[in-house]
Amino acid sequence: QVQLVEYGGGLVQAGDSLTLSCTASGRAFRNAAMGWFRQAPGKEREFVAAISWSGGSPRYRDSVKGRFTISRDNAGTTLYLQMNSLKREDTAVYLCASKNTFLVPVTRGEYDYWGQGTQVTVSS
Repeated sequence: QVQLVEYGGGLVQAGDSLTLSCTASGRAFRNAAMGWFRQAPGKEREFVAAISWSGGSPRYRDSVKGRFTISRDNAGTTLYLQMNSLKREDTAVYLCASKNTFLVPVTRGEYDYWGQGTQVTVSS
């Protein structure tokens, strides 16, 4: 069983930066692609970023390219999302997810395990 726990959310102003972390239990992390998703009130959960089991092949949704960076520390079993130049439309609950695969999934249906999420609120 894989357990994922997100940290680092909060209230920030537009233009600020924030780094989210997701810790994962179990050796499954080292063989798993990891992703970040977000869900705003009344909206569907949407893909944000994903990274391969080895830390390569990052994928991003268009609206965060150039502002967000996904990375992972395989030794420490931690996934990160560095978010810069935050905008009001980035406000959402951010969730991390994992999938044992050598691919880099970008749809929520492909992921097997999910964290509970951390709230990010960006004020103008």
